[in-house]
Amino acid sequence: MTALATEAIPPLLSVIIPCYNEERTLENIVARVLRVKVPMEIIVVDDASKDKSRDKLMAIAASEPRVKAFYHEINQGKGAALATGFQHARGVYAIVQDADLEYDPQEFYRLLVPALAHGADVVFGSRFRGEGAKRVLYYWHSVANGWLTTLSNMTSNLNLSDMETCYKLFRREVIQSVELKEKRFGFEPEVTAKVAKMGCCVYELGISYSGRTYDEGKKIGLKDAFRALYCIIRYGVFTPRSKMPELPALPEKYAKLAAELKAQTSEDLENLFVAALRSYFFRPTTSRFFPIGGATILSKKRAGGTTNLS
Repeated sequence: MTALATEAIPPLLSVIIPCYNEERTLENIVARVLRVKVPMEIIVVDDASKDKSRDKLMAIAASEPRVKAFYHEINQGKGAALATGFQHARGVYAIVQDADLEYDPQEFYRLLVPALAHGADVVFGSRFRGEGAKRVLYYWHSVANGWLTTLSNMTSNLNLSDMETCYKLFRREVIQSVELKEKRFGFEPEVTAKVAKMGCCVYELGISYSGRTYDEGKKIGLKDAFRALYCIIRYGVFTPRSKMPELPALPEKYAKLAAELKAQTSEDLENLFVAALRSYFFRPTTSRFFPIGGATILSKKRAGGTTNLS
């Protein structure tokens, strides 16, 4: 059997993956996301890739019902791809996942805990806090990230350690209410400023990070740093406050999961999620549903195996 979410119950998580020229890593990252055992949908937006990313995405979407594919005919940038993805999301929460392999989807369990157990509207995964292994790269990038985060904090009155992180988890209604204007990497300071001005409850926790080099496909550059500075001033200083959208109550089964998370102190979050969700969503498999996955792993765990989340 496989754990499932029915059509009457939305997926817990919409994973938004912007993709541009990621033929080397796209299949791998989608497979890694699918190994996360929560009810989910994956929305991949190909931003007019020039390599074989689109062909690979079409094949993935044709074989995996949890993957929804959208295509831009003209390259617009990461922010534009994310806006398309958020528009089509229907999960309780939405999270950004880059199409490279820098960020580990196993962190989803930890990022969901402040949202479910503590009512966070937005959760940032910080590369600069003390959780998990980090690949050591580019000193001046970390310096620039620190400066930009500090300037962003000064205008937003948040005390983040990593404004530029990819891992931002949102209550879906929150991100869908944000009018996004930035088409490229300016998305990060723009959305940070706007959720702060909305009065969202924001949490941050440390994550692992395996950064890649420019030879490996890293795209952000110096001009993006200057654009980020512009965005911090534009959206942090000159954008008025906005009203927080009305958030519906969690679906009953997710509310029960939230209650269990509040009562637990276990660090083995993967097993905790699986155990709680299994009791709610084990149904006969049909293609219309959103399987959590991991039936083979579960059978191994029942035989005495364990999986520890670092």
